[in-house]
Amino acid sequence: MSNMINSQQLFRRSRLRLACWYTIAMAGVLSLFGLGMYRALVQSKWIALEREIESLAGTLHDSLEPMLPASGDPTLVLRQIFPDLCLVGYPCNSSPTLIQRHTTGISDRHTYYIRLFDRDGNLLAFSPNQPLAPETTLNPATWQTFQASDGTRYHQFITILHGTNAEQGIGSSHNYTSWGYIQIGRTLAAFDAETRRIQWILAIGFPVALALVAAAGWWLSGLAMQPIYQSYQQQQQFTANVAHELRSPLASLLATVEAILRLPPNLHQNIPPMLQTVERQGRRLSSLITDLLLLTSLEQESSTKTLQPCCLNDLVSDLTEEFLELAIASGIDLTNQVPGFEVYVFGNESQLYRLVSNLLANAIQYTGAGGSVEVSLKCHDRMAILRVKDNGIGIAPVEQKRIFERFYRVHSDRSRKTGGTGLGLAIAQAITRRHRGHITVKSKVGQGSLFLIHLPCIQPHPLRMTHSVNTQTR
Repeated sequence: MSNMINSQQLFRRSRLRLACWYTIAMAGVLSLFGLGMYRALVQSKWIALEREIESLAGTLHDSLEPMLPASGDPTLVLRQIFPDLCLVGYPCNSSPTLIQRHTTGISDRHTYYIRLFDRDGNLLAFSPNQPLAPETTLNPATWQTFQASDGTRYHQFITILHGTNAEQGIGSSHNYTSWGYIQIGRTLAAFDAETRRIQWILAIGFPVALALVAAAGWWLSGLAMQPIYQSYQQQQQFTANVAHELRSPLASLLATVEAILRLPPNLHQNIPPMLQTVERQGRRLSSLITDLLLLTSLEQESSTKTLQPCCLNDLVSDLTEEFLELAIASGIDLTNQVPGFEVYVFGNESQLYRLVSNLLANAIQYTGAGGSVEVSLKCHDRMAILRVKDNGIGIAPVEQKRIFERFYRVHSDRSRKTGGTGLGLAIAQAITRRHRGHITVKSKVGQGSLFLIHLPCIQPHPLRMTHSVNTQTR
């Protein structure tokens, strides 16, 4: 009981570790994915914002360029062109009319602002809604980002204004091709609000997603550990069964040897029967070990023998003749039925021999005197079908699901008396699977059992010689 509790705790801890590692791995993946999506979204919005500013600056430039003179008093020119702007050295008109607002080309005064500089970088005019005190000199950086005293961030862009009558003075030491500079800026309040909204979504969604991942990891780790746990339980059961099967003959051997050693000299005539008991138990141990090694080899597919075509007709006929003496001794009618053509399968002949012999031995063993056992072979839909049918004691439905388990006996007391190891049907199933087939059983208590073996067969061949289709061996 304590071993079972310890094993359950071990697998529970293993499941927890597996779920934790899965959650950690998925947390890393989600973090990278979320960070990538966040950067992609923010970058795309930032690029769209800069394109919008550049587009507005280009529109204003194209609208103003025809009206910009090459010379003259810039104050008078700007007063005519930009009635909405505040001129340096003059009072501002903070309430422009609709026509004046349209003159500047900017309709959203709460989002955008502009500044105009001359060719020497001196400030000429500015929007009354600009976030900071007007700078009297030009910052030559094309893009600038800054934060106002109220915490609002702004992003601005500067471009050159060209006049249509701009001329290069011949012989002049300074040749100017530009009229001045225009600076367009906008608030980043909407952009920052959208960025914060994305951050909140990630901050709330990531723990929720991680919790769901953890729950899914716990469930998936349980599914992953289930076959391992079942295999571990089967291994434990197999170990217990082997220990139980070996303990009885070993105990009998030791008791017999001890009795022989304690016999007085005048009773040495009793030694031969005791040695026969030792030999019988030794053979039982040898048979058990041989079956275990064969079963392990079949399940691990460690057999190195090359598969070759095997004739099932000859196999059925040979086994029928081999078990004839045992069937006659038990008062059982043993018959076989083979088709009029040879049925071949790719396989290992000795293993197929062991497969059918195990089924025949069981059928004869559990059929009473006066009963019958029939072995038949046919080929249908490229499948060879072997049938071993008896009218013996049968198998209860609840037992039919377990008869292919190792060391499982329907009648354990009877099997031990007849020397069975409880591995015959397990070996039969392993051999069938090794040959890419399957084995099934149909049985009713008191009416007998029918074992069906399906194996993929090779193209049937005509018989090379005449065989008896029905051999009765009573």
